[in-house]
Amino acid sequence: MLFPYGFYGFDPTIIILIPTIVFTLYAQSKVKSNFAKYLKVNTHRGYSGVQVARSLLDEAGLQDIPIELAKGHLSDHYDPRNRVLRLSQEVYNRSSIASVSVSAHEVGHAIQHARGYIPLTVRNLIFPLARFGSSAAWFFIIGGLLIPNQPGLLDIGILLFGAAVLFQVITLPVEFNASSRALRLLNTNQFIMDDEERGARRVLRAAALTYVAAMAAGIAQLLRLLVLRNRR
Repeated sequence: MLFPYGFYGFDPTIIILIPTIVFTLYAQSKVKSNFAKYLKVNTHRGYSGVQVARSLLDEAGLQDIPIELAKGHLSDHYDPRNRVLRLSQEVYNRSSIASVSVSAHEVGHAIQHARGYIPLTVRNLIFPLARFGSSAAWFFIIGGLLIPNQPGLLDIGILLFGAAVLFQVITLPVEFNASSRALRLLNTNQFIMDDEERGARRVLRAAALTYVAAMAAGIAQLLRLLVLRNRR
């Protein structure tokens, strides 16, 4: 945390972050609980996550995109640079509602990439700057706060951090669109039945909530930095 009075006393601007901290904890608990719940509920059709992903990719004309097994929990993602879809073991091998929902979501990203979905294209373009900004911003911010006669350092840090926040904002429509595509694909291809759609929707909505929380936390932190700058 940043303390504008050296490193002494209480920084009142921390209050700006408290609601988003609570919201982030709530979002994380929702995604974990919903994923764990529906990971135990198998679909009636019995297709595994990798089978669903392969079928949907092939249907979309993306036969050249391989599916790889990823390490870790909830590590599922589509890699646009290498055009590879990676699924965690619990999604790859299992035929649960959570597994097919997550795999279809990642296929949604692959289809976005193939179709030139504009928000995804913009997000990919600013990703290098956002990655640099999220890691480098704090060196400038802390330097600007500790060295009063160098206000430009704080301004540079805020600009870099703003690039990372912009990335989070653009991520929202990308994620919501991928989830919408996933539900539509699962229903159209009858990988889930009508009574299973509610569970799939809950899994995808809970995952999307984490991105909303990340964006809210980023905006709150940016607002806090602007307050600190104006105080200077």
